[in-house]
Amino acid sequence: MTTAMLINCRNATTRTAFYTLKNKNQMTATFTAYGGRLVSLIVPDKNGKPTNIVLGFDSVQQYARSTEPYFGATIGRYGNRIAKGKFTLEGKDYTLAINNGPNTLHGGKHGFQSKVWQATQTTDSTITFGYLSKDREEGFPGNLSVKVSYTLTDANELKINYTATTDKTTVVNLTNHAFFDLNGEGSGSIGNHILQINADNYTPVDSTLIPTGQISPVKGTPFDFTKPTAIGVRINDNSQQLKNGKGYDHNFALNRHSIKTPVAKVIGDKSGILMQVYTDQPGLQFYSGNFMQSKNKMRGYTDDFRTALALETQHFPDSPNQPQFPSTVLKPGQTYHTLLLAVLRSSGPLLNIFCCCQEIW
Repeated sequence: MTTAMLINCRNATTRTAFYTLKNKNQMTATFTAYGGRLVSLIVPDKNGKPTNIVLGFDSVQQYARSTEPYFGATIGRYGNRIAKGKFTLEGKDYTLAINNGPNTLHGGKHGFQSKVWQATQTTDSTITFGYLSKDREEGFPGNLSVKVSYTLTDANELKINYTATTDKTTVVNLTNHAFFDLNGEGSGSIGNHILQINADNYTPVDSTLIPTGQISPVKGTPFDFTKPTAIGVRINDNSQQLKNGKGYDHNFALNRHSIKTPVAKVIGDKSGILMQVYTDQPGLQFYSGNFMQSKNKMRGYTDDFRTALALETQHFPDSPNQPQFPSTVLKPGQTYHTLLLAVLRSSGPLLNIFCCCQEIW
């Protein structure tokens, strides 16, 4: 049976304690209500050594002080960027908090990553975090009721289940921003991680990382990960897109797929840990840790340049302003539902991680 253990942070209140789920196979996942975030994920490497593949801190206070606010956090209301912090919905103009150059990033200055969620242990294997984002919080319309549940099963599955409802038409784009190092946190550059993405196209961005509106082919560019490729092989190529992102910080327009077919695979070159991502979301944001600046002392290491990556299944950036992109509109009476399923198991010398994401309106 899966068991849940509560570990109190130093000088933390119960509301911002750490929660650890452990299954019978000694896989552990730790969370905190601060940001509804994933703190650590410990899995065996190819030699059976327990390996934490998620960057993080030992206390909530460190998360609150971090110059990088998104480590492992639930992102909302709107993951990724909205141009100039403005959009029009049902004929009404909305102005959002600006926090990334001229744009809104990940919900604004005080997005979901900075909120203390209400924690409930719903079963021995599940921790649920709830939050009510009030009408016009960071400028977004509607009272948005959000829940995120983390479940760890004895089949080595980590499930992240999101639901949201609203009392006024709004836009929603939820995701998790775990920073992964599949060789183990603090292991150095992720440049030799091998990545494959099932996407023939991506959305180019301007100098502020807002999509230009084009959906362009990856073939013949540094963005072609249709075959397994080391992340660092082309990251310094003379490409304006790479210059704009200071590396990879781009949305990939995924090929037609279902949750039965992986849209991305990445493997740690030292650990042999393999992660396969399954989703029915239309996009995947690949971030190669370009803005990590060694400013945060973490669990025995610092967050050095490009020592972690993020693969965020989500809708496209700036969709509220780009009607040709898949819609992120949520109306009263509808339910936003996203399920992220990570199945961890050994396959020969490798550990396979499967992430399934589904959205139901």
